[in-house]
Amino acid sequence: MSDPDERTWAFKTADSSLHTGAESTVDPEDLVMASGRDITPELIEKARKDLEEHGPAAVERYLP
Repeated sequence: MSDPDERTWAFKTADSSLHTGAESTVDPEDLVMASGRDITPELIEKARKDLEEHGPAAVERYLP
């Protein structure tokens, strides 16, 4: 049996790949990545609408 940390490693996103808006703008791809979902055109469009409505604070739903 493998170590639990090894099994979940493939699902983790590097911290350096995520942005909260403090150091740069949040784009729709960042928002989808923060949600942990696969990037698809539909999710990019939904994220774009969320950012228009809530601004960079939209990412705070996913990141502490």
